[in-house]
Amino acid sequence: MSARVRPAAVARGYNFASTWEQNAALTEEQQAAVAAVAQVFADRPMPAHVLDRHASGDKSCLTDALQQTTLPTEVILLNTHQFYKWYTDLESAMKSEMEEKYKSYVNTLTNHLETCDQILGQVDSTLTLFEDLRGQHHAVAVKTKTLHDACERLVMEKDRLVDFADALRSKLNYFDELENAVTQFYTPAMNVTSGHFLPLLKRLDECISYVGSNPQYADSGVYLLKFRQLQSRALGMVRTHVLSILKSASSQVQAAIKECVAVNGKPVLPEAMETSVLYIRFKAAASEMKPLMEELESRASRKEYTQILSDCHSIYCELRMSIVQGVVHQRISEYSKKELLTSVTRQGCAYLMQMCQLEHQLFDHFFPSSSAEGSNLAPLVQPLCTVLYDILRPKLIHEADLDLLCEVVDIIKVEVLDEQLSRRGESGFGLKPTIFRILADVQERLTFLAQTYMRNEIASYLPSSEDLDYPTKVDHAVWKSGIEGEEGRDTFATWFPPLEKTLSCLSKLYRCLEPAIFTGLAQDSIGMCSMSIQRASKAIAKRSCEMDGQLFLIKNLLILREQIAPFDIEFAVTHKELDFTHLLEHLRQILRGQASFFDFANRSSLARAFSPRILESQVDAKKDLEKSLKSTCEQFIMSITKLAVEPMLSFITKVTAVKLSMNSSTRGRHAELGAPKPLKDQAFAAPEKVAEMVAKVEDALKDALPGVVSKMKYYLQNPATQSILFKPIKSNIIEAYGQITSLINAEYSPEDVSMVRLSKCEDLQAYLDHLC
Repeated sequence: MSARVRPAAVARGYNFASTWEQNAALTEEQQAAVAAVAQVFADRPMPAHVLDRHASGDKSCLTDALQQTTLPTEVILLNTHQFYKWYTDLESAMKSEMEEKYKSYVNTLTNHLETCDQILGQVDSTLTLFEDLRGQHHAVAVKTKTLHDACERLVMEKDRLVDFADALRSKLNYFDELENAVTQFYTPAMNVTSGHFLPLLKRLDECISYVGSNPQYADSGVYLLKFRQLQSRALGMVRTHVLSILKSASSQVQAAIKECVAVNGKPVLPEAMETSVLYIRFKAAASEMKPLMEELESRASRKEYTQILSDCHSIYCELRMSIVQGVVHQRISEYSKKELLTSVTRQGCAYLMQMCQLEHQLFDHFFPSSSAEGSNLAPLVQPLCTVLYDILRPKLIHEADLDLLCEVVDIIKVEVLDEQLSRRGESGFGLKPTIFRILADVQERLTFLAQTYMRNEIASYLPSSEDLDYPTKVDHAVWKSGIEGEEGRDTFATWFPPLEKTLSCLSKLYRCLEPAIFTGLAQDSIGMCSMSIQRASKAIAKRSCEMDGQLFLIKNLLILREQIAPFDIEFAVTHKELDFTHLLEHLRQILRGQASFFDFANRSSLARAFSPRILESQVDAKKDLEKSLKSTCEQFIMSITKLAVEPMLSFITKVTAVKLSMNSSTRGRHAELGAPKPLKDQAFAAPEKVAEMVAKVEDALKDALPGVVSKMKYYLQNPATQSILFKPIKSNIIEAYGQITSLINAEYSPEDVSMVRLSKCEDLQAYLDHLC
């Protein structure tokens, strides 16, 4: 039985060992360490008690082994009972041997178990102690955290209080600064040139800004008032300092001027010395003021500094005016005594521009940032420019030469405004208003002279006998130019004097006046010129013949229309005026009691009734001119047509009347009287009368018409104009011939037609084309 148990125990031990090796395999280093430890302990001697136990055990084992080996030899088994007994003894011996080993192992395990139980008890007690310790630690941690949080709150509160104290201190610093500022400002050593003045002024500005932006603080209004008083005192010191510096510089310059005048012996400062005396010496004072002015200009956004800068500018301009104005007036007066109006205008403007540029440069040295704005220097520049205006205005008012005034306008517009002022930039800004005033005065004088000139020389022009000597004047001009019978240029000799004066005046005024003013003058002058030409045309028609009057009128109106075409203006002007004529009827109704002022129900209609009407009338001088020209051309065409084919036109008119009278008769009446009388049987339409009428027309076409065409060419030397004017005449003549030809062929026999001897329309067309 024990033999069957041992293999199973060994197998389990082997399985456990192999499982242990698989699950917890040792590394090579660990195995080497185990081997090293085993080697060390293998050489170590065992204790004495272990050696004795081991020896006794070996002896007992040896004895047992000897017994076991000798047992089968000593015992003789005779029967089954003995065998079972032997086997039982042997089994008991083996069991005893095995139990002894396990008992000692059990005892060892029991001891170990007890030891482990003791250890577990100690561990439990230790864990209990640890739990108590953990609880105590938790309590300590909670108390520590509470203490830490309280400390943090205290630190935060401290920081907040410190920040509040700092903020309060920084805010109180603005109020505390008042005492410091008062102490410094009222010390005898404090002045504008001191190094502490500008920082203190800056600090005052900061205090004023802060106190003014926080009116909720206690006594902020009182502090603000005191701060402003200190600032006013400081700015007053600045103003006094600037005034003293500028007065000192002005005194030096005036002394230098007197010295130069005394040396030269003339009342006028020499022009070559103006720059050195008036500007270079004065510029030396800029070094004392420039840092202070730059500081003030950097704070120009505040109204206090804007005011002090304005005061400084005024002081500067006033003192510079006292120096420069006399020199400028003497210089321009000297020009006006020696030169003509145009030269005075040109030289005076050039001199003023130079002075303005020098003043602008000098102003820039004193006030660097303010010089960019030209209006700051206007109190100085405008009075200087007024000197030129005051000298030029009397000359302009008394000037009666239209050409000279036009030249002055040209100088101002082209040379001064377009060329010189555009180059000067901001330095010439103050000169522009005066230049425009002078230009406006010149244009006003020009307008007055132009209106007077038009009224006297155009509208009221009385033509002389030489002006009305047509066609002799035209023939003389053609003979003089050597272009008789040929195309040539039109000459001014044949122009009517008012026409020439009108066009000359308009050409001079076109670029000198404003478009609106020139338009009004152009309309008036064109209307006056047209009326003057028409009056002259009627006088020529009475003196010479109607044809000369018509051609004279056509010629001059055509010239007038062609010459005003380049003017880029609108000749149509709308005039508005109030009309009160309709109010009379409403007043009558009120007086009769038919209407009332107090009828509130009809107040709107009553208001409309008593409101004046606006009447608009449009006047277009160019259209009126075109209308007059067209009417004159039509009259000339009809007069020439009548001159050439008047008999034919009368004959056609009579024939038309006869045919109308025949057509108006009734058929019954025709039946009683018989057939209507043929046309050739009429007294005026006899073949002899028709032949006589045709002969008169042929004679007029051959004798009178060439002279008319020749005269038209003398008056109108433009071939295109001649063709345009003669074309309707040709059409009328050919049309009359065509009607006569159709009438003769329809109403007369071939024998009568041959007796009439009417020219063919083709031959007539060729003849007329040859004429013009």
